Amino acid sequence: MPRFLATKPLSTLTKEANEVGENTLRRSLGPVNLITLGIGAIIGAGIFVLTGQAAALHAGPAVALSFVFAGITCAFAGLCYSEFASIIPIAGSAYTYGYATLGELVAWIIGWDLVLEYAFGAATVASGWSGYFVSLLQQLHIYLPPQFTTTYGNMLYFYGEKWVPVASLPSTVNAAALHHVAGVFNFVAFCAILIVTAVLVIGIKESANLNSAIVIVKLAIVGIFLVLGSNFLLHHPELAKLNWHPFIPPSQGPGVFGFGGITAGAASVFFAYIGFDAVSTAAQEARNPQRDMPIGILGSLVVCTILYILVSTVLTGLVNYRSLDVGDPVAVGIDVTGVTWGSILVKIGAIFGLGTVMLVMLLGQSRVFYSMSKDGLLWKWASAIHPRFRTPWISNIVVGTIVAFLPALLPIDKLAALVNMGTLLAFTIVCAGVWILRRRHPNLERPFRTPLVPLVPILGICSAFYLMIKLPLLTWEVLFIWLFIGLGIYFSYSIKHSKVQAMSPAETTGRTR
Repeated sequence: MPRFLATKPLSTLTKEANEVGENTLRRSLGPVNLITLGIGAIIGAGIFVLTGQAAALHAGPAVALSFVFAGITCAFAGLCYSEFASIIPIAGSAYTYGYATLGELVAWIIGWDLVLEYAFGAATVASGWSGYFVSLLQQLHIYLPPQFTTTYGNMLYFYGEKWVPVASLPSTVNAAALHHVAGVFNFVAFCAILIVTAVLVIGIKESANLNSAIVIVKLAIVGIFLVLGSNFLLHHPELAKLNWHPFIPPSQGPGVFGFGGITAGAASVFFAYIGFDAVSTAAQEARNPQRDMPIGILGSLVVCTILYILVSTVLTGLVNYRSLDVGDPVAVGIDVTGVTWGSILVKIGAIFGLGTVMLVMLLGQSRVFYSMSKDGLLWKWASAIHPRFRTPWISNIVVGTIVAFLPALLPIDKLAALVNMGTLLAFTIVCAGVWILRRRHPNLERPFRTPLVPLVPILGICSAFYLMIKLPLLTWEVLFIWLFIGLGIYFSYSIKHSKVQAMSPAETTGRTR
């Protein structure tokens, strides 16, 4: 009889973590690689897209407080992730941690949820990357066939020497009188995903080094924006005073300004924080995971939260929050300063920034696939390692190809909220797992210890669930449909091939013996 709550023994996990050979992942990442891996995922869509939308639709200038609230929630989860990553340095992130503490069925649910989170998250980011890339080319007077730069049926209009969607046209312009075309296939986004997939197949070390170089570039771009924007506000304090007042706009309904808008804004920008979660998926490729994983997770989280708060504060000072519901809010902000080269630099930074987000998301997705396959819960090809590159190459290619078609064919404006749901669910399970592991294995060696257990895990669970209920109903509906499909795979394939199910009950009770 299947035992749905059978846990994977810690002894088995430790043995897997110490495996070496050509059929294992190469341990080549140090603390700098891991921190930049996290920054590479976090600094991207959050700064370049979501900051403006959260300010315009939910929080106003108080979007900075939304980032504080989201950052605090992430801090609780980050501390729990750090303890798990130092104990169980295995690819798989929350999936592996859930397997060790809450049982196989819960592990399957969170693993399948992470597949949705990373794959569709990469697709969403690819759409944003395509928009910034095409905008930069047009600013340089380089024009791609417009029907191959947007999704099927989406109308583009030629205005101001650029192809733009109808939402970007001034209200006084008659769209029907402009030359326009309908989108066929977003070939730019399609190619972006395929290029990132090729980099991941070549090797994790090469991917990490490329990511580290790009992170330095985009951090410099963010720094330039902060310096130029802050300098402009210092010389025009009346503009900042006008745009920051009222700092918390009066409530206009549930989730629209007021305190409720701040928390709704935190839920909407949570997409921007999944980078440190992705760091933990690379634990099996870290040289010294017991020391370096906590540094990578918490270091990237602290750096990026500070940057988010600074950028959102400067941005809402430069531009009235009502005008920030656009695809390139930071570019709009830099234009206010009158620095002509600033817009080009910001778009270059966005292109690099969103590119590294795609890289880390697809890296995390393939590593979750790898771990689930190694446990027998997914097909064997998902854990096949390339003999030369030592990467899960088949998984990378299959997933990358599927993801490439999503932004090319589908307008995915709701996916950020959907990815937020997956992230928050993962955070909840990891926080609960740390608490359970402390009860079951109190004497287990922990190179990094989450402080104030069970207070920190409880706060992590409560804050994550609070943000989950602030998300749109559609995200709950899609999540349940996705999990229903996943459970069909679990009961038809996974449960029959699970390595844990083949163990004796005594081996999988999860109790200290």
